Order: sequence, then structure tokens, then C-alpha cells
Amino acid sequence: MQIAPSEIWFVTGSQHLYGPETLQQVAENSQAIAKALNDSLPIPVVFKPVLTDPAAIRTLCQEANADPKCAGLILWMHTFSPAKMWIGGLSNLRKPFCHLHTQFNRDLPWDSIDMDFMNLNQAAHGDREAGFLHSRLRLGRKIVVGHWSDPEVIARLDAWARVARGWLDLQGAKIARFGDNMREVAVTEGDKVAAESRFGFSVNGFGIGDVRAVIDSVSDQEVASLVDEYRSLYAVSGDEAQIQAAARQEIGIRRFLTEGGFVGFTTTFEDLHGLNQLPGLASQRLMADGFGFGAEGDWKTSALLRFSKVVTHGLDGGTSFMEDYTYHLDPADSLVLGAHMLEICPSIASGKPRLEVHPLGIGGKADPARLVFDAPAGNALNATLVDLGDRFRLLVHEVEAIEPKAMPNLPVARALWRSKPDFKTGIGAWIRAGGAHHTVYSYSLTTEHLEDFAEIAGIEIAVIDEETSLREFQNELRQNDLYYHLAQGVKGH
Repeated sequence: MQIAPSEIWFVTGSQHLYGPETLQQVAENSQAIAKALNDSLPIPVVFKPVLTDPAAIRTLCQEANADPKCAGLILWMHTFSPAKMWIGGLSNLRKPFCHLHTQFNRDLPWDSIDMDFMNLNQAAHGDREAGFLHSRLRLGRKIVVGHWSDPEVIARLDAWARVARGWLDLQGAKIARFGDNMREVAVTEGDKVAAESRFGFSVNGFGIGDVRAVIDSVSDQEVASLVDEYRSLYAVSGDEAQIQAAARQEIGIRRFLTEGGFVGFTTTFEDLHGLNQLPGLASQRLMADGFGFGAEGDWKTSALLRFSKVVTHGLDGGTSFMEDYTYHLDPADSLVLGAHMLEICPSIASGKPRLEVHPLGIGGKADPARLVFDAPAGNALNATLVDLGDRFRLLVHEVEAIEPKAMPNLPVARALWRSKPDFKTGIGAWIRAGGAHHTVYSYSLTTEHLEDFAEIAGIEIAVIDEETSLREFQNELRQNDLYYHLAQGVKGH
């Protein structure tokens, strides 16, 4: 998976009042914490010199904005750092930051504590001073409280650092839309200008002929080599000609995306002119390599999937495009069967996928190749990004995946899950919130990741989990309508 290099800056605040000896100790302690975090987090952590005056703070924030590798800042006030010094820098900071409220020592030295110790270790009120300014300026940030060696603190910083990396990846990211939206479908539409302004990624359309020309240029030797790879990875059966056609599509689409610098794409089965089959296998394998994907022109899900792939890179469990397809409505155990026509990522396969060719029954094209597999049991979630017209809403639904039942006549990849807190409440809340039928489905992405994402992006998030009640959820949505209507006028005043 191709991800540009990124790093997190560890930034400590103090002031000249304490003298050079104390500031030297502050710097040494900060370097020790930065090194420990660098050894623990999935992204390099870079120590930055201790900041003690407004000019240095402003300069560092400008440098962070200009550095393409800087994904975000971890801020900590080792001593008291008067917050007015930070106004100029933080008011213009465009990178996300996390406020780590910690102190260098874990335990107080009861027998030896004196005023020198107290003057050195003032985070208890230094970070309160900082927190006031962050709130006064209405700055979005994550707050993590506890000793820097605490595994829970490390886990929360890990989540934020991954999201900061994903956010950096979105800035300037490009999504290719092959064809347009599925005709007359509402939820996959949206304001691409607003999305680029809010999230940093662009979406541009290409005629199917643009990618068809690249597909047609693929050599027979390239196709044969990829088919050999298929046979080494999957149990392969079906029409050889259609498997070769699918391989040609994969090579061509991958080349188009790679040469154009795209990190995600969409297709629609209503616009396949010049292609002999819906490119399902290509979509599956490109997702497995980290590309975002959305069916039927769904660029929002494609971008969210790419972001999620970057966030969860290196974690156990997979992440895929998904659709709530049909229900098992046994009152004692209601279930959701998730699938799509073809395009489910094999990163969520519980075993070795089978590569098969079967009729699709829709689209009027040749029988397409696809990977067929079951998704495993485990804790998972569905997430969707919807455009409400005046704002974007990120909706998250935690679910419990179970082993799929035997479905011998359904030759597609599939997942089966129970909704939390129960079927009627969870699905009712999803529909009440305007959740889409396309989602990002993941065993490794967490609600905390998505909460951090929403905080950085400044968008609404609504979570359906074990604690959800429909009455409270509906009231939350109503309150959010008012808050987000007013928030842009309130922020910064």
C-alpha cells in the first residue's frame, strides 16, 4: 500500500521565568517522552525545541503548515506556559493537534518533594491554561489524559496518530469517477466542492472510454502473468476467457489510477460502454492494495474507504466497501446480510477466496469474474459519510459479525452481522440519521478513530452502539441540527 511519509511533532511549552537550568531539564524530559512515543506509535514522533515565546510558537506553527510530512502535533505544557503566547500560532495552525495532559514523573517523591520539583512539574495547571485557550479559540483537538507510559494513553495516541496520518493522506488526494452516478439515486450524490473544501480530496469524472483505452493497451503477456498470480492465490474456476478479461481490466484500471496519482475510484454498472463485464475482480483486488472504491458512482464512500485503509494500515482485521443487502428477520435473532454485486475487499476474507465466474443478472454484460468468500465473526462497524445539504454527517454503527450460514447458490463475498444494540433500534437509528446503503465495513477501524476524524474535519458524527436508545438518538440529531446551523457563526468569536 502506497502511503506518503508522515511524522508527528512533539511540542512542549514552557516560559523563560524558570531560568536556563529548569528549561534544560524540561527539554531533556520532553526528549525522553518523544523517544518513548516514537518507539510506541505507528508514525515517527519528532521532538521539537521547547517553546517559550510567541515568536517561536508562531514560527513552529508556520513550519508545521508548510511541511508536507507533518501530520499533526502533540502539545504538552511541562510547566506553566502563559497561553496568550500561543494565540498567534494556534490561530493559524492548519494541522491537527492532540493535547496530551501528562507529566514526566508518574509518582510524587513524597519524601523529597520541594519547591524546585513543584516549579519544574507544573503540567497540572499549565495544561489547564492551555486548555482554556484552546476552548476560547474553539479549536478542534483530541485531549488525552494520563501518564505517557500508560498503555491506555499510548492506545489513544495511537488512534489519533493514525487518523492524523489518514487526514494528511486526504489533503490533495484524487478520486477518479468512471462514469457518473447511478441514475436517480440520491444518497450517492453530493457537493464535491464542499467536500474538497472540508476534507481536502477532489473528485473528477472520466468517461469510460478514458479507462477503456488503457485497458485495451494491456498486453497478452501481462494478462497471462496476472492470471498465473490469480491461480497461486485463489481456487480458480470458470470461463478462462472471462478471467483473462477481468485480469486485463485490473491491469488497465490500476495503471490509469497509478499514473494519474489517484487513491480511489468509482464505477457504475449503468456505464460500461466498451467493457465486456463489470470490473468486480479489479475493484476487489485494488481495494486490497489500499485504493478507495465506491460502486454506482459513490465517491464519498470511496474517499472514506481510502482514509480508513490508511488509518488501519498494519492492524489486524480487514476493511471493505459494503452494502446492507438483505435481512434475516427471525424475531429471536434478526441479522443483516452484507454483500454487493461483486465488489467486497478480500482483506476481510476468513479463508482462501475462490475466484469464480457466474452470471450477474443485471447490467447486460458478460458473466463477470469475482472473488467469493465469507467474512469472519468478530466485532466490526459500518460507517458512512452523507451530505445533508448544509453539512456532512458521519454515521457509525457498531455490529457483531457472526459466521455466515451456508449459501451455496450465492456466488458473492458476504458478511453476516447482528446490529447493536438490537436490530430494530440499530436499523431504526440508521434510517433516522439518513445513513446510506453503502458503507465502509471494518474489523480494525474503531469508533474512536472516526470520532477523531470528525473532530479534525469539524463535521457531525452520530454513533449507534450498545448504549443507543431511539428517543435519545433522535433528540441528539435534533440538537445537532441546531448546533451545526449555528456553529460556523460561533466559531472564532
